[in-house]
Amino acid sequence: MTKTLWRPRNRSTERPYAMGSAAPDDDTRTAPYRPVSPAGFAELEAATAGLQPPFAVVDLAALRANAAQMTRRAGGKPIRLASKSLRCRALIAETLRLPGFTGVLAFTLPEALWLAGDAETPGDILIGYPTADVPALRRLGSDERAAARITLMADSVEHLDLIADAVGPSGPPVRICLDLDASLRLLGGRLHLGMRRSPLHAPEQAAALARAVLARPRLELVGVMAYEGQIAGVGDNQPGPGLTRAAVRLVQRVSARELRARRAAAIRAVRAVAPLEFVNGGGTGSLETTSAEPAVTELGAGSGLYAPVLFDHYRGFRPLPAAYFALSVVRRPAPRHVTVLGGGWIASGAPGASRLPVPVWPEGLSMLSAEGAGEVQTPLAGVAADGLTLGDRVWFRHAKAGELCERVERLHLIEGDRIVDVVPTYRGERHAFL
Repeated sequence: MTKTLWRPRNRSTERPYAMGSAAPDDDTRTAPYRPVSPAGFAELEAATAGLQPPFAVVDLAALRANAAQMTRRAGGKPIRLASKSLRCRALIAETLRLPGFTGVLAFTLPEALWLAGDAETPGDILIGYPTADVPALRRLGSDERAAARITLMADSVEHLDLIADAVGPSGPPVRICLDLDASLRLLGGRLHLGMRRSPLHAPEQAAALARAVLARPRLELVGVMAYEGQIAGVGDNQPGPGLTRAAVRLVQRVSARELRARRAAAIRAVRAVAPLEFVNGGGTGSLETTSAEPAVTELGAGSGLYAPVLFDHYRGFRPLPAAYFALSVVRRPAPRHVTVLGGGWIASGAPGASRLPVPVWPEGLSMLSAEGAGEVQTPLAGVAADGLTLGDRVWFRHAKAGELCERVERLHLIEGDRIVDVVPTYRGERHAFL
């Protein structure tokens, strides 16, 4: 476990932005901003001089700045840390020791059971997605300590029946959270904007499922969650046509108003059936708007800590890139072209250029549209290529947050021009939950 991550530091001399210049004030720009500098990457090169690519690093100064920004944006409400966004047990534990972060938002039941058995990971664990893992449910149902700490997600009677059948009639209570659909439905439901996440949309549906939980003796209703992915997960300042940005912003405003009223009504309806410990909402991209809802008691977020490429395009906040990976130049196939070994670290979601990793240093390199990011090698083009020789590094940022950790076994934690710790990822601890 790292002991250096949140140590006291001299704020009078600490760099406010870990890789060079401060974030720009002009939030209307559509081009990606660049909080990086030659000096910053020179520090990275110096810190990692003894490492052989591929490897990944986390800039702790940027991570700390992002954590502080997230807690400010949360407006005093606690942030439940999304484990899928970090996928590193040491960083999860250290972040949870910060003021403003409380509890884990996990992504699978086996992961939650693993974290629940770790004394270094404080707080309770809410699984953000339903499970159909019967052996894991049986294990949960027979483990009093895990059952007291872990909350399962459900959005249908079918889920409740599966859980109840798996855990059996006797044993400790099994905690349940209802997953309320947060999408925007217009034209009588014919137009659906947002995640296809849950069938539980109307307040009366939520109340009916709450009654169904109470009808099953071993199940205990403790919370409601609603993730507004069309607001939190979609940047409102994307490159491209201005009409597209205007449309995104309009949908997000309309959706926020609609969800605020519907979520409040749903929580009133559920609380008329049973008391609740928590109401979870939001994401890194919507901390301000979601925290302003009286019905919401806590927020869920995590990607803003690493600040991957998909978070470059929001008007309301500017996180600092904190996670990078480096690949080696192994070919020079033509003038202004180099090839790096590896690179096909493509993010999940709808296929497209937005899911590709982005070469960020040296500046002026880009992928070829005909090849993209390759399984074993990735060609890059640009004027900077002529200054690279075999064995030189190219630094990349991943499109999404925690998925980077599925590619490496460890993260090298950087302070200035030094590696101050090396911590295993989930993969490094021999876990691949998804």
